[in-house]
Amino acid sequence: MRRSLTLFAVTMLVATTLGVALTQRAAAQDQPDQDDPPSRVARLGYMQGSVSFQPAGESEWVGAVPNRPMTTGDQLWSDRDSRAELSLGSAVIDLNSNTGVSILNLDDNTAQIQLSSGSISVRVRHMDRDDVFEIDTPNQAFSIFEPGRYRVEASEDGTYTVVSIREGEGESTGNGQSYSLHAGQRATFQGTDRLYADVENIGDPDDFDNWAYNRDHRYETSRSARYVSHDVVGYEDLDDSGDWRPDSAYGNVWFPRVDAGWAPYRQGHWAWVDPWGWTWVDDEPWGYAPFHYGRWVSVEGRWGWVPGPVDVRPVYAPALVVFVGGGGGFGGNMGWFALGPREVYVPSYAVSRGYVNRVNVSNTTVNTTVVTNVYNTTIINKTTNITNVTYVNRNVSGAVTAVPQAAFTSGQPVARAAVAVNAREIASAPVNARAAVAPTSNSVLGLHANTANHVAAPPAAVASRAVVAKATAPPPPVPFAARQQALAAHPGQPIARQEMQHLQAANPPTAAARPPVKQAPPGKPATPTVGRPANPPGNINANRPGNAPPNQPSGQPPSQPSNQPANRPGNPPAANERPGASPAQPSRPVPNNQPMPNNRPAEPPVQTNRPPAAQPNNRPEPNRPEPNQPQPNRPQPNQPLPNNRPAEPPARNDRPPAAQPNNRPEPTQPQPNRPQPNQPAPNNRPAEPPVRNDRPPAAQPNNRPEPNRPEPPPQRTPPPAQARPAQPPQQRPLTPEEKKKQEEQKKQEEKPHS
Repeated sequence: MRRSLTLFAVTMLVATTLGVALTQRAAAQDQPDQDDPPSRVARLGYMQGSVSFQPAGESEWVGAVPNRPMTTGDQLWSDRDSRAELSLGSAVIDLNSNTGVSILNLDDNTAQIQLSSGSISVRVRHMDRDDVFEIDTPNQAFSIFEPGRYRVEASEDGTYTVVSIREGEGESTGNGQSYSLHAGQRATFQGTDRLYADVENIGDPDDFDNWAYNRDHRYETSRSARYVSHDVVGYEDLDDSGDWRPDSAYGNVWFPRVDAGWAPYRQGHWAWVDPWGWTWVDDEPWGYAPFHYGRWVSVEGRWGWVPGPVDVRPVYAPALVVFVGGGGGFGGNMGWFALGPREVYVPSYAVSRGYVNRVNVSNTTVNTTVVTNVYNTTIINKTTNITNVTYVNRNVSGAVTAVPQAAFTSGQPVARAAVAVNAREIASAPVNARAAVAPTSNSVLGLHANTANHVAAPPAAVASRAVVAKATAPPPPVPFAARQQALAAHPGQPIARQEMQHLQAANPPTAAARPPVKQAPPGKPATPTVGRPANPPGNINANRPGNAPPNQPSGQPPSQPSNQPANRPGNPPAANERPGASPAQPSRPVPNNQPMPNNRPAEPPVQTNRPPAAQPNNRPEPNRPEPNQPQPNRPQPNQPLPNNRPAEPPARNDRPPAAQPNNRPEPTQPQPNRPQPNQPAPNNRPAEPPVRNDRPPAAQPNNRPEPNRPEPPPQRTPPPAQARPAQPPQQRPLTPEEKKKQEEQKKQEEKPHS
């Protein structure tokens, strides 16, 4: 009995030891978590006008393509009369015209955006406790602390930044100072050696704000939000392009409205995007969510998209397909078909076991044991050929798409380059987890590689301008030329992170690839100037986005097109019309429901006892008399103005001509009958910035003059002669009775004395 127990104990010890050894071996073979790519990217989801794109590490600018995934190191430029939108799942970033951004860092917890020039609107939907959302400009780093609506503007000359918060909280840091900002505030940060902050109440939204709001409103009212996780990027585009229908086998299925013969992953092209490798870029406006999340299935001869679980945060995948042929097989062509529900996606890039679980269970209903078995077979054993899996879509008629390898690697449109393949060829061709072909430079530049350096790009001064960062940004990406040899050694497999770090050390970045980033020192809390900001120093406003151009029509507000409905927010501008009448004017809020001048509420009085340079330039004048002000062009002081002109605040006549737009009617209140002795001539007073009289005081975030820009003389149309009071003489003119009496008295004096 004792001998049996001893033998049993030895057997158990050996089994336990062997089990531990096998477990440790499997764990040792697992890819480390730090090799996992981010679970999200930014989608270039909407473009209007001329938008250019620069891939990470490259110096060429090419025409941007909708649905292009963007990640760390990528840059975007929205040119004049243009706008663009980036979606991150938990946030949306809208770009105004003449705006350049770069993604300094984008991973599961960090979104760090470089704003070199222009204006962006940011809508943050949710943030986790450890999330970092930062917008870096040439003189400060703005950290977003909670969900909300934000707007950040960077001047073209890099000397100031404007931050507006409609909802949320944040903090600006620069040059050892930090300023806390709250909802309803608008802060102007000036200076580079020292950060000065002026905080005022935020104004009403302008055309760009309304456009961004209208874009964001599509997310909040989307019908598709009931069927997918809210972190699925692009779900709002499904509403108008297909229909949802419940299915007993797959749950809720979305069926796109497409032409006969359509198949998933056919209308688009392939691009190489590190660190994921071969990435599908679809042509359809709705073609993002269904090609990077979920699975496809053919139901009764109609293709439908099956999303992942609603309550699980999705993990982005470059393309949820299985490749067929390649590497000389399949007639020298590269083919693929979409994964079906419950089928395991095998990444072609180095990942951990946990990542493979997440990228699958978040995008389809699948057993984790099945995922583990596939991981062990393909990742641990490094076997890319898949021979023991029956894929449901492989045998669906028309499901497999194939193109020549040259068309695949050069980013050509797939539908145009597709070749016919029959069922026998498909059945005999090997099935692979990755496309075993090496990328080329055109693979990186994408569909519009032929436009390299022939598209609009940011000015050289903007492109090379350094920005201030609070969070530490990762090293700049390695150019493709420095990676090409390593990529050719393992066709179709992206470079592992550790090897990429060696390449970064051996290939220092160039200014063209990414401007330098200045790390901000720890900031000490500082107190801003509260109220109305004073005039900035020098010509800080000469190139401020938002100043009206010299040829702005005088008959309408600068930032509202004449054909824009007055009560509908966010209407996009016409194709041939500059967005918001002037998209380079990102900070002039013009509410769509703004009352006409006669219906304006009363406004607080403006302090007139300040030196001219200290006069805030963001408040319209109230409808009240102006005591002790020179009135060289005003009617008779003691007579009321004609009542046939609409009321508006009096125009300031002590300013340069540019401050007197010709569409301001005179106020309806009488001017005070006060003499004005010893007043300096108008031309002897220092010039003050123009005051906007067409909106309430809080509605003018774009409050910067243009001191060095020549302006044409004012073209004020005078009232009719019979309605215009005479210019006041130096002495009061005599009445007819007084004149007659004076003449009679003079005659009496001239008579000889008797």
